[in-house]
Amino acid sequence: MVIQTPCWSEEGGSLIVMGLMSGTSADGIDVAIVDLPKDGEWKLLGFHEQPFPPDLRRQILDLGRPETGHVDAICRMDAVLGEWLASAALEACQRFDIPIEEIDLIGSHGQTIHHLPEPVEAHGFTTRSTLQIGNPSVIAERTGVTTVADFRSRDMAAGGQGAPLVPLVDYELFRSADRSRALINIGGIANLTLIPANADPQGVVAFDTGPGNVVMDGLMSALTAGAETFDRDGATARAGKAQESLLADLLTHSYFRLAPPKSTGPEEFGKPVVDRMVAGRREATDADLIRTAAALTARSIAGAIASASAGPVDDVVVSGGGAKNPFLLKLLAESMRKEGLSGEVLTSESLGILPEAKEAVAFAFLALRCVEGLPGTLPGSTGASHPVVLGCVAPGRRTRIVVDL
Repeated sequence: MVIQTPCWSEEGGSLIVMGLMSGTSADGIDVAIVDLPKDGEWKLLGFHEQPFPPDLRRQILDLGRPETGHVDAICRMDAVLGEWLASAALEACQRFDIPIEEIDLIGSHGQTIHHLPEPVEAHGFTTRSTLQIGNPSVIAERTGVTTVADFRSRDMAAGGQGAPLVPLVDYELFRSADRSRALINIGGIANLTLIPANADPQGVVAFDTGPGNVVMDGLMSALTAGAETFDRDGATARAGKAQESLLADLLTHSYFRLAPPKSTGPEEFGKPVVDRMVAGRREATDADLIRTAAALTARSIAGAIASASAGPVDDVVVSGGGAKNPFLLKLLAESMRKEGLSGEVLTSESLGILPEAKEAVAFAFLALRCVEGLPGTLPGSTGASHPVVLGCVAPGRRTRIVVDL
């Protein structure tokens, strides 16, 4: 059987590919519509954000916790999120006046419910596992467009961590002949891609650094009884004072001492850390706790850059939701100086990519790599035994399936 999905012609040309991303924070869906030429620069045709309503966000976050993540709820939410992802795709097309029939391919990361990257022995096998929901068959049925999803599982089957998945995209977008760059994506979890000047793909170092927004967001929600779910512009953190003893204790977390390749998630840095901070607050105000959480993110990222870099870093390029927090970027710059790093902190927008769009753009690119049969990973970043093609394909109505008997 051969599934003939859209691909570049031998003469070149380009494809219009849509990337769908719902991150660890579960605050909504990011949609990037990207023109991907065979030769030449990528072009972002449109970026759309569709927020989740508070009750849906709460239910999604509950699914990731063993005490509330019941199997019937996960099963149902898989279909519900498929509908939401399809709806976001169609709404983006309408917003930017691009007919859905002109979309050649969709890449959907889905919503991570649980991520268990460390190997365990189970029933005679050594396994790693991860679960993203948001059924791609629903997306393909509603849009008619071939949809690629489940990007992490194949890397884990090859012995990798299933994360981070953006290093190859970072390399394609941001490598430089004469500048060493640290690419930091600050979503719920923060990840680093370090690209030395004039590096080849094998010279890239990448791993999850630890918490991004997840602790700050969790604290804001817990301290305001859900009325506030994030610290807009870092205003609350700016009004507080970091609790140095608590921060020092948090920085002893065993994850920070692990050597890469490594990856993590809210299982490590979500509710467990939020509860620990609230329980150990003593005289700290709410603003003090948020400031301490922001400092934890900044310090852990700066420490990761310092430990991974063999030489000077010229640019620290930030993307993701954390790039919208100017106070967090200020703390990151201060933390870098404490680590002896002199690189300039800037957002990816200064290099031509909207910070909030980068991950959705990445999954558009990885979807195209999938249908072209090309690897989407840098094994040195994930720990996989070899490069693998990422994703599973749900054919759309315009996909031709040839059965050779």
